[in-house]
Amino acid sequence: MEFFADLIRTSPLFLEAAYITVKITLVAVTLGSFIGLFFALLKISKSKILNKIANLYITIIRGTPLIVQIFWIYYGLSSIVQISGFWAASLALAVHNGAYIAEIIRGGIQSIDRGQMEAGRSLGMTTRLAMRRIILPQAFRRIVPPMGNQFIIALKDSSLAAFVTIAELFNVSMRLASSTFKDIQFYSIAGLYYLILVILFSFLVHKLENKLAVGSSGMK
Repeated sequence: MEFFADLIRTSPLFLEAAYITVKITLVAVTLGSFIGLFFALLKISKSKILNKIANLYITIIRGTPLIVQIFWIYYGLSSIVQISGFWAASLALAVHNGAYIAEIIRGGIQSIDRGQMEAGRSLGMTTRLAMRRIILPQAFRRIVPPMGNQFIIALKDSSLAAFVTIAELFNVSMRLASSTFKDIQFYSIAGLYYLILVILFSFLVHKLENKLAVGSSGMK
């Protein structure tokens, strides 16, 4: 009973924290998608130099912990330009997710039959135009499931923003736990909110997958 009493009593704090958590995740994944697309195109280009640049970025980002990247931007970049904890965490998450999204997009693009590009070129399109009008729309349908998974991962990874004083779900649970000594109780409440968000966004991604599948079938 005490758990539910605390759940109700602290709901305004946790709902606000949930909003901040979702906001960080949306900003990070949106920016990360642009970063990922850029490096995916570098990786599939015919230039060996561009390939190496993309591979270096992906190797460094995927090979170092996200918390280190957040601290590097928050404490390192802030010594050059003024940057808030929210944007430090969002940028770090964007750069981190961009490395994984780059591989998702690359895989989606390369899964499209090469004849599609050749068909576009035969119609007089440039490689860039054929990529934008023919390849990317088809690849988008294929990358929705892994992108949905990546969004869920980013949502849970946003908990690390707590360590740069962002009042998201985990930060709020830490503060309440330290002030009341009800550690398990408030960490459990935070976990419940994360679980609800994950279920909600998983449902939305599933609905989008079904909609795209129906649209794809209708085009055949």
